[in-house]
Amino acid sequence: MLCWKRSLSLLSPLVVAVSFASHAAADITVGSWNLKHLGWNNGKRLDAVADVAKGADLWALEEVMDDSAVTQLKRELERQTGEAWSSMTSHTVGRSSYRESYAYLWRDSAVEYTKGAVLYLDPGDLFAREPYLAEFRDKDTGDKIAMAAVHIVYGDNRADRTPEIREMASIWEWMREVYPDSARILAGDFNLPPSDSAWQSLRDTGAQPAITHGATTLSETNGQYASLYDNFWYDPVELDATGAGIVRFPEMLGIDHATARDIVSDHAPIYLTTGNAQARFAGADELAGEGGQARAPSCIDLDTATASELDRLPNVGPARAQDIIDGRPWATADDLTRISGIGTSRAHEIAASGLVCGT
Repeated sequence: MLCWKRSLSLLSPLVVAVSFASHAAADITVGSWNLKHLGWNNGKRLDAVADVAKGADLWALEEVMDDSAVTQLKRELERQTGEAWSSMTSHTVGRSSYRESYAYLWRDSAVEYTKGAVLYLDPGDLFAREPYLAEFRDKDTGDKIAMAAVHIVYGDNRADRTPEIREMASIWEWMREVYPDSARILAGDFNLPPSDSAWQSLRDTGAQPAITHGATTLSETNGQYASLYDNFWYDPVELDATGAGIVRFPEMLGIDHATARDIVSDHAPIYLTTGNAQARFAGADELAGEGGQARAPSCIDLDTATASELDRLPNVGPARAQDIIDGRPWATADDLTRISGIGTSRAHEIAASGLVCGT
């Protein structure tokens, strides 16, 4: 039985541009998540998945094995949020008997699909799983985002992954032709860190990774995260990228990593926030049963908390968490305005979250 209380996790804004002379601000939260064989009979808890996923407005999902599972997840999100959601799933892709799909999932009140849902044509036949592309519009601002959901083949070694990574530059340029009025985002599980030299051809186009530090895969060693494989790639000329982050969902749900890998995923989701949007990663502080280790919620002490604990605060990411550690001691949360990027309103949001000890 799942039993949870609401909490807040790290959030930070990112502004989407569709006018390349000046940045136009969309107001949605975008996420990407490899959901580890979503749709297989593997004991996945869709209620736990939805409790995390309701924190964003638009999701790119990888490792979808059955489109009916996406429909079930959509219905669970509607049950938990009381709002309408929509979804669409690609055809299956793969070169062997192992085949999977991509999916997009979005909150109807914030986002609408506009056009162009298509699998990449892959003229060089380089991809084991051709990326899935689509264009979406922020209903409030009218700004458009062109997304490409990607799951790079893992293979036996790095050499198996590099041809697909190098082809990202061709997809990037093709997206400009197909979606000329949209800001572009490559989102997914790339199975190589952004520091790898194979990314150079994409970097040469002006694209850069949204997340450069941290890790997104759940290690089999409890409490540890391993490789930084999941990411967003964007062009800062198109996107005024002020923040992006990793959702530490086992900590949110109060479960150990072994349980998290079994009933949710072996990947942590990633997100970026656009404009004035407030990401809503409010999930469980406790998960009882299913092998989980229930824990009581505790406050975060600015003077003693670890970087991962500080990561749970709104408007704080990995870099700002380190800035908080470097700036100790702190008298109150309002003093966090000493940190670059945290103004008075953001400091008030951190204080008002109720997560900081003494607030």
